Parts: sequence; structure tokens; C-alpha cells
Amino acid sequence: MGTQLHRLLSALGLRPRSAVILVPYLWLTIFFVVPCFIILKISLAQTLIAQPPYTPMLGPESIPHEQLFDNFKRLGQDLLYIIAYGNSLKLAAISTALCLLIGYPMAYGIARCAPSTRSLLLLAIILPFWTSFLIRVYAWMSILGKEGVLNDFLLAIGVINEPLQILYTPTAMYIGIVYAYLPFMILPLYSNLEKMDMSLLEAAADLGCRPFKAFCVITIPLSLPGIIAGSLLVFIPAVGEYVIPELLGGPDALMIGRVVYNEFAQNRDWPMSSAVAVAILLALVIPIMAFQYFQSKAQEAPK
Repeated sequence: MGTQLHRLLSALGLRPRSAVILVPYLWLTIFFVVPCFIILKISLAQTLIAQPPYTPMLGPESIPHEQLFDNFKRLGQDLLYIIAYGNSLKLAAISTALCLLIGYPMAYGIARCAPSTRSLLLLAIILPFWTSFLIRVYAWMSILGKEGVLNDFLLAIGVINEPLQILYTPTAMYIGIVYAYLPFMILPLYSNLEKMDMSLLEAAADLGCRPFKAFCVITIPLSLPGIIAGSLLVFIPAVGEYVIPELLGGPDALMIGRVVYNEFAQNRDWPMSSAVAVAILLALVIPIMAFQYFQSKAQEAPK
């Protein structure tokens, strides 16, 4: 079997090492690049009462070239899409900041624990992933409702005199996003902090540096890659989140994930839905690619 595979690779002009490297690129091409091109193609079409419900790129029913970007023009002209994008970016940015504020101390504490305790704490962080995401969001609905666990607890200890309206508010959405994506912030931070050389802090203390100042000038700069990785892992999916705003935010939560769903499933406007999705992708991918480019240039620059 190995000999036949080697002959096949030789016939294709590939070395075994090149074939191994080719596998992930082939996977990304089939399951990421090709679907993105399909969505881009649909976003340039127009809605049509047919199956599929959009005009073809070629043929008698294809749209003129000057109308190819009409859907993208509507994104900047329709207030609905502008508000939805603004709400989604605001939700993602605040949720990312909250995850960082909560996750950094947790990751720092886990990284400084004994190895046996560290394993248990990491297990506790990962444990929610063993339960369905939808079930966990529904659980928060029962916790945050007017007759939920949180209101019952606050009434019992006398903090409030009547139930608070927490469910179907922005506060509920922030709670849901932070709860769901906090592990994605903690794990990259822990991985970075766990590898940090503690002798640097000891040297700073020997030189008279106070602990807080040493934390600011040594620990935070060294953990910056973990901060960036965790922030991206939280911010990117939070922008297009649909389930949490739909269940915890209520009918008044106008987020871009709901707009995509409404255009696709209810209005049957596949081209407009695809244009919204492409705009989200470009708004997220272009800054990340620019950041990686300038970061690689900074690392290659002579010191």
C-alpha cells in the first residue's frame, strides 16, 4: 500500500512532505474558499422568483454589469443594515472587553497554580463544552427571567422589592455572550502565561520594582499575543452571533445575525443575505490580515 501511494505521488510530481502539507490547504479550499466564492457569486445577483431564487451570472436572465454591486450599495443606504452592523460591533466589542477583564485574572491564577489544581481548573473551564450550546442558552433564560433563579435570590436576600426585567435586554445578551465565549479568552491567555519565565519577575523585584508595576511592564507585554488571540476568538464569532441575541435579547434586538436569517429564510432574498454576510467577512478579515502583515514586518525588522 505504501509503495503504491509513493508511486501515485511520484506520478503527480509530489513528494511525501509536499503531499502532507497539501492536505490542510485542500481542506480549506473545499470547505472555506469555495463556499466563500459561492456566497460572493450569489451576493452579486438579484432576487428572482425561481429556484434558486436569484439571477444567474451568465445567460439571458443575468443582470447587467453596472447592477452587480446594487446589493452592497443598499447596505450603505438602508438604515436597517447600518443599525444592525453598529449594534453587532458594539455587542462584540463590549463582550470582548468584559471577557478580557474576567478571563485574564482567571488565566493568570490558573497558570500560577500547582499542576494538579491546574488540571482541575482547566477541566472546569472546558466542562461547559460537553453540554449543548442551545441548552446552556435556554438555561440562562430560566435564570434571568422575572420568575427565574436570579430574581428569586435577590428577592430572598432583600436586595430588590420586585422582580427585575433582565431577560430580553442588552444586559442579558452581554451575560450570554460573556458566558459562552469566556473559555475562548481564558485558554489562549493561559497557554501564553503558563510559558512565561517567572525569573523576570524575580529580577524585577530584586531591582526594587513593585509587583503592580512589574505586572504592567513585564507580564502584560509578554502576554500580548495571548490577549490578541483570545480577543479575536471572542470578537469574530460574537459579531455574527444569532442564537444568543435571538433568545436572550428578545424581538427588539436588531443584530446582523438576525438580519441575515430574516433575509435568507423569511424574505427569501438570498442575494441580499449573501451581501450582508460578505460585508461581515470583509469587515473582519481585512483588519486581521493587515494586523498580521504589520506584525510580521515588525518581527522581521532588524533590532
